[in-house]
Amino acid sequence: MKIHERGEDAPFSYPVKVGHISANPVQVHVEANEAERQGLAKLWRVLAVKSLKADLKISRWKRDGVRIKGTVEAEIEQACVVTLEPVASSIREDLEQVYVPEGSKLSRLMTEGQGEMVLDPDGPDLPESFSGDSIDAGVLVSEFAALAIDPYPRKPGVEFSGHSEDTGAEVIRPSPFAVLKDWKKD
Repeated sequence: MKIHERGEDAPFSYPVKVGHISANPVQVHVEANEAERQGLAKLWRVLAVKSLKADLKISRWKRDGVRIKGTVEAEIEQACVVTLEPVASSIREDLEQVYVPEGSKLSRLMTEGQGEMVLDPDGPDLPESFSGDSIDAGVLVSEFAALAIDPYPRKPGVEFSGHSEDTGAEVIRPSPFAVLKDWKKD
């Protein structure tokens, strides 16, 4: 599912009608309810999503596009990778995404010279295309939060005990020809 499509199976959805967006930014506050947080916990494979909220500015971008800019905040509970005990995590991410209608010239990849793609890893993302008359800001918010989840949460002060990292630096491997040293030809 693309980020902009409204999915009936998306746990958190907040559709925005493109036709109602003006050049002046509109402030929007979105917050997931209990059922949505449970669906997100299952989707993200975490123990619980305590909260998910975002403050967004939604405005027109160029002629037909839409810009969504704001901040996503979440409180989640994950299992510690060492002890499996619950670990609380806070997420705070800035988001900015531009959408353009499907088939728009603005959605094509910017190329330079012989068709080489020029991307700035620290620059803004390329515009996403959308079809229909709405964009799902809830899916955008939940995806930005999901990308910020720590894949290896650990309780503070917990270390792996009895584990030694094998770098292979101290291992002396015998030569594959060592078995031939005792070989005699009859």
